[in-house]
Amino acid sequence: MEVWLDRRNSSTQNMDEGGFDRVLNMDPDDGIVVQVKDDSGQQRARSAIGSVDWVVVELDDWKMIPLENLVSAAQGSPTRIAALIDESSQIQGAAFALQIGVDALLVPEKEEVVEAAFIAKAQRLERISEEQFPEHSGVAELGSVRVIAVQNVGVGDRVCIDLTSLLAKGEGLMVGSSSSSMILVHGETIDSEFVPVRPFRVNAGTVHAYTLLNDGSTAYLSELEAGDSVMVFSKDGDTREASIGRLKIERRPMILLKWIDENDNEAQATFQQAETVRLVAHEGDAIAITNIKKGDVLISRSDSGARHIGQKVDANIEER
Repeated sequence: MEVWLDRRNSSTQNMDEGGFDRVLNMDPDDGIVVQVKDDSGQQRARSAIGSVDWVVVELDDWKMIPLENLVSAAQGSPTRIAALIDESSQIQGAAFALQIGVDALLVPEKEEVVEAAFIAKAQRLERISEEQFPEHSGVAELGSVRVIAVQNVGVGDRVCIDLTSLLAKGEGLMVGSSSSSMILVHGETIDSEFVPVRPFRVNAGTVHAYTLLNDGSTAYLSELEAGDSVMVFSKDGDTREASIGRLKIERRPMILLKWIDENDNEAQATFQQAETVRLVAHEGDAIAITNIKKGDVLISRSDSGARHIGQKVDANIEER
């Protein structure tokens, strides 16, 4: 993380420039300065990510959420985020936003703010030397989880995802309450005695659950909209893109499923209590949620790292 000295509007130059990574006497040539007063400002800043080296964020009324959103959006792009800091109390929030932090602190000629900025810079360097974040792949190999609990949990809102293309047997969507552990929910492509097949549909689970979009990001089921592209998985691990045609959200009785993975990490998800909701066993067979029992082994997808608004971030977030 860099520390910049802001002299764009300064009439005095009483502070030594030594130690600063950059001194701004005017707006940077290699970036854009954006005042984020509301969502339109945030969107302007987001739209510049990927096209400039730096986005310098000026928050008139200091708020962390827009800064966190921009830090998250810039991850993996060539654009870096700098934040204008007026008060020393704002330093830690900016320096460690999402446990990642901005790439530069732009500070005025205020001794207490400058001192706090250099302390935060030292802390960032110390953290980097102590922590080794693993590399994250876009899509992990399919694994397996073992069911450890099945219980009724009353009524909730479940989401049926109707796609604009047909699903084959063995295909479905990955769903879970945690982005780090999802299980394969089979499409409604299997004949039932009481209802016709819906070969375009996945009864995916409750509104709070995650699924994977085609770009590798996650979304809550409640956030999905017609036109969104989701990632369809087969029982063999093949993936393809499919567009959503519509969503059906209805209140239904629910079953909570808890499981444990190969590393003894626990996760869970909640599904409608209906025999047409099927999960995929490790051998590839589709099993109705109403027949799932403790000890069953299901196909899963595991992922390391945390998510902020669906995007991967190098942060430690615990989901239960």
